[in-house]
Amino acid sequence: QNEKELQDVVKQQEEKMLQLIDKSGEVMRLKAEVSELKRLLQLAETEARVLWEEMRGKEHQVDTAYIQERVMLRREVDKLRLLLVEKEEENIRLTDKY
Repeated sequence: QNEKELQDVVKQQEEKMLQLIDKSGEVMRLKAEVSELKRLLQLAETEARVLWEEMRGKEHQVDTAYIQERVMLRREVDKLRLLLVEKEEENIRLTDKY
């Protein structure tokens, strides 16, 4: 009887440890995601400053086609960055899983 109770307690402890390990992995993944988001925010702020400086210097001679092309290219870059982040997160999940 005591041996059965001891086995049950050990099994419960193992389950709790596995849950903690899972939560620890999730915390590490979230920290990595926050770090990546901070980096992306910093890039976006830099890009915004550059565009403002460019626009300020050309108030009366704005080439709208050029600006539209830059916006379109920037959106494409952002989309590709998002895909990269998603793939990196998928790799992290797969690595954590196995």
